[in-house]
Amino acid sequence: MAEATINESPTVSARKVADWVLECARVIDENLEHLNELDSTCGDADHGSNLRRGFAGVRTLLGSEPGDKPATVLKKVGTTLVSQVGGSSGALYGTFFLRMALASGQDKELDRAALGEALQAAARGITERGQVQVGDKTLYDSLAPAVEAYSNAQSEGRSLTDSLQSAAKAAEEGRDSTVNMTARKGRASYLGGRTVGHADAGATSMALILRAAAETLGP
Repeated sequence: MAEATINESPTVSARKVADWVLECARVIDENLEHLNELDSTCGDADHGSNLRRGFAGVRTLLGSEPGDKPATVLKKVGTTLVSQVGGSSGALYGTFFLRMALASGQDKELDRAALGEALQAAARGITERGQVQVGDKTLYDSLAPAVEAYSNAQSEGRSLTDSLQSAAKAAEEGRDSTVNMTARKGRASYLGGRTVGHADAGATSMALILRAAAETLGP
């Protein structure tokens, strides 16, 4: 298959953002036990369950009329995750979507560059809210390389679809890199070397969410 070109000029509508979020809900359901199992190594074994509860609330809230702007959908998602997931996961994922909403402004559709700016804003929000950096064994270890890969693809003039695929692949590589890391944030940090040998649950769920974006937000 020929590589997609920038001439496609696809944009992301509110409907596409809603489709992304609904796909997120599906893949969280599908990977529920795996996420809980990963969380059992250094948490309460409920990361998947908490996210499923939050995205179930989002699914109900969006219904058939998600809104007329990407920001409207993203704000609904963020506020719902904060209120229904709770804990650090709710705060961080809520921040992720709320910062994307803020960066999206009043645009009816997001082009390739605008989506990149929204993702960068989300990444900044995560670092500010969670006080995390690459190497801490958190969801940021998936998000940071994904945002960088998207930006690099954009600079190369690649299409929205290719940029999203690059981001998803980088997120999965970031997730895999957490296997050999020692957790440096949260309660998991008290376990020291016992956290080595397992992928981080948050990095895994973030990789799933960014893969869902690659499958739904492109043309």
